[in-house]
Amino acid sequence: MSSAAPLPAVPRIARLTDVQAFAAADMAAVNDVIRARLASDVVLINQIAEYIIGGGGKRLRPMLHLIAAHAAGYAGRDHLPLAALIEFIHTSTLLHDDVVDESDLRRGRKTANAVWGNAASVLVGDFLYSRSFQMMVELDSMRVMRILADTTNRIAEGEVLQLLNIGNPDTHEQAYLDVIERKTAVLFAAATRLGGVLAGVPAAQEEALARYGLDLGYAFQIADDVLDYASDAGTLGKNIGDDLAEGKPTLPLIVAIERSAPGQADMLRRAIRAGGLDALDDVLAAIHATDALDASRQRAHAYADSARDALAALPRSDARDALAVLADYAVDRTK
Repeated sequence: MSSAAPLPAVPRIARLTDVQAFAAADMAAVNDVIRARLASDVVLINQIAEYIIGGGGKRLRPMLHLIAAHAAGYAGRDHLPLAALIEFIHTSTLLHDDVVDESDLRRGRKTANAVWGNAASVLVGDFLYSRSFQMMVELDSMRVMRILADTTNRIAEGEVLQLLNIGNPDTHEQAYLDVIERKTAVLFAAATRLGGVLAGVPAAQEEALARYGLDLGYAFQIADDVLDYASDAGTLGKNIGDDLAEGKPTLPLIVAIERSAPGQADMLRRAIRAGGLDALDDVLAAIHATDALDASRQRAHAYADSARDALAALPRSDARDALAVLADYAVDRTK
């Protein structure tokens, strides 16, 4: 009598809480690095940096780097300062973004510029950028410095591209994706690629990690833009319609314009040009009538699936399973 085929193993890491537990020791060590490297004898720098760094959030980008390093088989300690400086780069972009966008709320709290003013926020953002480059030099790896220097330059390009799109109702989907690539996805890709760089994996595996991070960044940002029309300050940490108020033509609006009758499309175009929230109810009605949110969610899921597929180039491990879970989390923040 033949024995039954064994059941497939159930991954030990299947939910975001499992991922956080897997990365907890490394994340605690990174937090220690962050606190130590924030220190400055300029009191205002300490106050603002502590306010931002201590403001919650899951620190997804440093976590991605830490887990990618483990997935690549890295066994050293350089992933800890590298994760911290990735968080510094991200935090500096948040400070600058909030000034440019004139935002007053992030993660349910007042933004730094709302508390201390624009000038202080921009300058402390500059401090965090420069501190991250000091830490890069200390790692003494030209490859690491080149990747991060190129990444920060691309992020700056993304900021300018987004500025050009503000109030432009003729922004097409590719222009929108170009902004996402530079503003969000390139830092995700750098975080995961650098895990492979530290481990010295073959080029194919390094590229797979970078592709995973890039597609994850696309998925994360598109899902975030969907939530702007389907969430609230209590869930997302910003108010519904914030992107519309700033005149940002994100994917839900782009799809709604494409699918709308001429009169409704003209209303959406006027709303983007004008900014503000006077037309929010009509815009929401148009977005729902055209199923623009579902279409945008499908695009986010497609990118998440592509990110997950890229992981096939890596050997099976708990770390690889954790990266797969993060692909799910990118498009479903309720898990």
